[in-house]
Amino acid sequence: MAEPGFWKDENSSSKIISELKELKNSVEPWQKAYEKFKELKEWIDILKEDDTINQDIERQIDSLWKDLEILERRILLADEFDSYNAILSINAGAGGTESCDWAGMLFRMYVRFTEKKGFITKVTDILSGEEAGIKNVTLIVEGEYAYGLLKGERGVHRLVRISPFDANKRRHTSFASVDVIPEVEDVTVEIKQEDLKIETFRSSGPGGQHMQKSDTAVRITHLPSGIVVSCQNERSQYQNKQTALKILKARLYQLEKQRKETELAKKFGAEKQKIEWGSQIRSYILHPYNLVKDHRTEYGTSDANSVLDGNLDGFIDAYLRMKAKG
Repeated sequence: MAEPGFWKDENSSSKIISELKELKNSVEPWQKAYEKFKELKEWIDILKEDDTINQDIERQIDSLWKDLEILERRILLADEFDSYNAILSINAGAGGTESCDWAGMLFRMYVRFTEKKGFITKVTDILSGEEAGIKNVTLIVEGEYAYGLLKGERGVHRLVRISPFDANKRRHTSFASVDVIPEVEDVTVEIKQEDLKIETFRSSGPGGQHMQKSDTAVRITHLPSGIVVSCQNERSQYQNKQTALKILKARLYQLEKQRKETELAKKFGAEKQKIEWGSQIRSYILHPYNLVKDHRTEYGTSDANSVLDGNLDGFIDAYLRMKAKG
């Protein structure tokens, strides 16, 4: 950066500055943690002579542990797209109102999680259930390592509870599927115009002054793959189309990536687990006892209300550690 002429090429200089910023963000937290550790160690060595450690030192040790937990998670988030934004979709399973309500509960859970992380959440498409909840919803989660943190949520989620919609108060089981893909901007995905069927329709809003008076919502069908993407929450038809194309690009890239992974798995004799009803990754039991359990990692907690309020860190950490072990 100190070399003459560095600033003449804006593209090159901005790329180097971005790389420097990324490297600093990786290194500086470790340096600060190490300096904090050395300082605490010196204080403890001094205080040991009096056989006492004051509360302030204990609080600083607890703070250092929390910093190290965050840094450990950064190490686990080392896959290619972990630092990217995430596109998260929730679809209610069979079961009508019950499953729609469960999909709505999951939607709230992820929104609460993203709020606690300081992420920005944008709903691009949502279809409400006839009586309660939602049939499906797609949202873009913008934030550092959003995809890396949420990728383990992909799969079928199962709820067992006493139904609030059943007058006889019977126990019901509901399913909803969650899909998470990275929002890719810098990969090459060829999309031919003739392969697209583009439809416009009126956005479904809350009514009154918020109801769209023109066909601004966009639905794009990619004919070769059958992938359908809708967007209705932007201000104009053009914005909705651009957002829908961005989501379509990400899904096509993920589809191609999965195809290659499947071919490799077949070549080496491995089987890829399918995401389908009955192969749930996590169960949320609210009756006759409280338990949320991940069937891949065996991690669980009896504090179901906390989980449904967006406290997913324990499940995320357990999944990342499992993946790191291979």
